Amino acid sequence: MPPHNLPPPPWVIPNFVLRVEDLSHPGASIFFDCVKPKEALKLAVEASYTWLYTPLTAPTHVKTITLVLRPFDGVAYTCGTHDTKEINFSLDWIKSSEARARDEILGVLVHEVVHCYQYNAKETCPGGLIEGIADFVRLHAGFAPPHWRPRAAEKWDAGYDATAYFLDWIEKRCGEGTIRRLNGYMKDSTYSVKLFERVAGESVSSLYALYCDHLEQTGNL
Repeated sequence: MPPHNLPPPPWVIPNFVLRVEDLSHPGASIFFDCVKPKEALKLAVEASYTWLYTPLTAPTHVKTITLVLRPFDGVAYTCGTHDTKEINFSLDWIKSSEARARDEILGVLVHEVVHCYQYNAKETCPGGLIEGIADFVRLHAGFAPPHWRPRAAEKWDAGYDATAYFLDWIEKRCGEGTIRRLNGYMKDSTYSVKLFERVAGESVSSLYALYCDHLEQTGNL
């Protein structure tokens, strides 16, 4: 008989590749002064696993994550194939964030690495929810910027931190693991707003109305 109560398998950490396109850029110096690339990427992978999966459900298809540091407008973006991902991170943005560079670098890496692992309902998930889940993980990993706060956006899937705090409220209301289940349901199914009824017992419109009421009562509107 197989032994019982075996420890869960360890997280599968992919191979990390780093490419710096301009070592003379001030942003490159700031990056290397603030973080160790391998440890930073490992932290980001483990944050994605922790808040979106369990040791038994964590995906293992990502074999390589390449981090590219280069000058460009914007902050960062992720692209790639099923098993090979590439995160492009702006050296210009790192330079502009020097005052709190370490937390900003780690926060952005967590957000982008989530995009390497999260499910997207066979590419039918609204972009606002995709970005909101990435910032939900960033929030729970402890890298929320000081300007973030719960707020009522025009719609629940406005994205990024606005949606992240809504998801955080759902997680607190319905119990730890709720957003993990939401992500899990999007592995093999196309997107439907009814997913929220499955994980939270109420429609997303009803939940968002309750959330906005909560914000009004707590003075966050």
